[in-house]
Amino acid sequence: MTAPVEARLPPVVRKLRVQVALASRSLSIGGHDDFNQGQVSARIPGADFMLIKGALKGFDECTPEDVIVASLDPKAPAPPLAPPELPLHQAVYEARPDVHGVVHSHAPHTLVFGATDLPLRPVSHEGAYFEDRIDRFTMTSNTILDMTTARGVADALGDDPAVLLRNHGGVIVGKSVRHATVHAHTLERACRLQLIAERVPGGYHTSTPEDVLAKREFIYGDLAVRSYWAHSVGRVRRTWPETAQWARFERADAPQS
Repeated sequence: MTAPVEARLPPVVRKLRVQVALASRSLSIGGHDDFNQGQVSARIPGADFMLIKGALKGFDECTPEDVIVASLDPKAPAPPLAPPELPLHQAVYEARPDVHGVVHSHAPHTLVFGATDLPLRPVSHEGAYFEDRIDRFTMTSNTILDMTTARGVADALGDDPAVLLRNHGGVIVGKSVRHATVHAHTLERACRLQLIAERVPGGYHTSTPEDVLAKREFIYGDLAVRSYWAHSVGRVRRTWPETAQWARFERADAPQS
């Protein structure tokens, strides 16, 4: 990004750049790394652009400088450093006005679970959040490079918090990048724990419908998600102490790339 573009970004957007970078590092800690593949994006209500991790950096090395501005309009020219799967994010934001954060990753247990036809069951608290709220996209297992395919993903997502991409990972959304990131962790853990349970002789038990609803309201309510995000940021800063200095990127006079 050039300095003139940065100078026009209001404080809330500069802060969001930092959150996208923190989300990327958090996903790395959670095992979502796959070289430089996968993306985190965010937008603010009413904006005609998104902030998205650039194509050249992995989750584990992303800084606020690596978070670029891209148009929500699929007809607009893509920035040089935009990830190839930019259409995926554009299609989700187009279809879901309620969504302001999107994560796409190749997290291993999410990917393996999506390769099966198993329904996601409430084996764990995390599974309770997603039961009957996650579908599979099966049009292709390839990279999502065009709006036709991307809109197919958005259709499979529907009003749900996530969709499994057959043999390709998952797409997780939220009303903020904080929610999307927390639930990307949530989905990976839900898939991992159920895959373990599936190997147990004699089967396994799951939460009751009443408990499922209670868990969604209490364990994954907004206040809880806020605390999980704070915990995630704390882990990022303990793992990479230099990220504590990222507050400088929120200032208008910060050095820009």
